[in-house]
This record gives sequence, structure tokens and C-alpha cells, in this order.
Amino acid sequence: MTRVVRARYENGVLKPLEKLDLKEGEEVIVRIECLEERRRVLRELRGVLGPASRELLNRFMLEAEAQ
Repeated sequence: MTRVVRARYENGVLKPLEKLDLKEGEEVIVRIECLEERRRVLRELRGVLGPASRELLNRFMLEAEAQ
């Protein structure tokens, strides 16, 4: 299972902003991405390919980062 969830860092702990379907003690890989940086890149990409949904722009960003 792969999914993206937002989290908030408080008192040294990352706290997910939504419920996670995980078993107690299950290990996961966490990728830290600054939300403000993502928003900046999305603003720069807005309109480059004509009208595009946020989901499409997010997919393009993830594909570019994977290369």
C-alpha cells in the first residue's frame, strides 16, 4: 500500500492529520516534503500545460522527482 498523508510536526513527533490503516508496531517509510515548497512549485507550473487539475500537477511532480 502506498499513499500520501499530511502530518504536522509537534513536540518532536510527526502527527498524521488523518487516520492511518496500520497495525500496531508496523514500520513504514516516511518521506519528508515541505508543503510550502510543493505549493511554490505548483504555483510556478500553473498554466504551463493549459488547464490542469491539482491531481494532474501532483502526478507530474511525483514522476519528475522519481527520475
